Amino acid sequence: MRLQPWSALTGLAPLTGDVLGRVLSGTPAERALDRALREHRSLSREQRQALKEATFNVGLWRRRLAFLLGRPEASAPWLLYALLHGLVGVPPHEAAAWAGVEAPVALVPDAPPSLALRTSLPDWLADHFVHEWGPEAEDFCAHLNVPGTITLRVNRLRISREDLASRLRSEGVQTRPGAWSPWALHLEGERPNLYGLKALQEGLFEVQDEGSQLLGLLVEARPGETVLDLCAGAGGKTLQLGAAMANRGPLLAYDPDAGRLDRLLQRCSRAGLSQVQVLRAPPGGLSVDRVLVDAPCSELGSLRRGPDLRFLKAPTVLEEFVPLQRALLAQAGTQVRPGGRLVYATCTVNRAENQERVAEFLRQRPDFRLLRPGAGWLPEEFLQEGFFLCSPHRQGTDAFFAAVLERSG
Repeated sequence: MRLQPWSALTGLAPLTGDVLGRVLSGTPAERALDRALREHRSLSREQRQALKEATFNVGLWRRRLAFLLGRPEASAPWLLYALLHGLVGVPPHEAAAWAGVEAPVALVPDAPPSLALRTSLPDWLADHFVHEWGPEAEDFCAHLNVPGTITLRVNRLRISREDLASRLRSEGVQTRPGAWSPWALHLEGERPNLYGLKALQEGLFEVQDEGSQLLGLLVEARPGETVLDLCAGAGGKTLQLGAAMANRGPLLAYDPDAGRLDRLLQRCSRAGLSQVQVLRAPPGGLSVDRVLVDAPCSELGSLRRGPDLRFLKAPTVLEEFVPLQRALLAQAGTQVRPGGRLVYATCTVNRAENQERVAEFLRQRPDFRLLRPGAGWLPEEFLQEGFFLCSPHRQGTDAFFAAVLERSG
């Protein structure tokens, strides 16, 4: 944070205060910032960067900043002052001028007394992570405050990982291989405009977290099989499954949001996938080799992807998706042939949505059994209680959960 052009905030206090006020009132930070930048196109590069950093860091650190001020309900300008002076180290009079407050005040010198204040989380969410992670909670929560690496998944139907890295270098983009997925490349340096790259327009890669790529690999889809992606969304994992199948064999994709399926078809065309069959109605009467249920969830595993996501959720989110997840698992179980595989996955850290859902399913369907995820290729460090689990503080990925289940023959 100390390397940012904070002095470019000089004279921008009214604009900065307006943007931060919107974020603190519940407008997503990226939306509030995008609107401000579109309405003020004359801002210099340094001003735009400083406004972005102020928006994201106040949005993220608001609870710790309020503690530093000794004001739980501090206004946006005062939170920015606390950020500049308390966390960045700007001298108090400069911090006050840039933030738009009348005069500097002394900040609380004590260390924040709770995990929630130290890592700027709602109390209920910090308590939840302590329940889930135990002694690892502090480390996990600290990693939620570090922006996640931008990771690409190579489209192996069109290019190898090594050739993609070379191609991206020719377009001015530096990468390094992922540590876990053979399909992954991590971006290095400043993030480019990925959607302006010819390599993306030609379908050579997709943006996909490395942990998410591992979920797709757990399906172990093979050419010639019949595979069902039951919660396809816009199709990130559908594309990955199609590439793993070498574009051979039926790949069925369903999602209740028809608009997302339309976008999936566009992405399939770009990626060179022709075997994807979009289902416009819930599937029934199938007997497929493999089913992926990438279930809608509370999305607590990807909080580092947005500075204010944690403050846009309520405690009810911990139970909100359970009925849908229960129904999806039950539906998926009826579509798997004897000897076939079912992978249930989420991007959250919540036993009620993860381990408990699988345990309930296995009680109701004794013809399924739990398999070791990634037998023969997945390192032991991804295993916990027989399930797949990755996280930012352990593997540097977003947090994901998965269970690999097999139906008896």
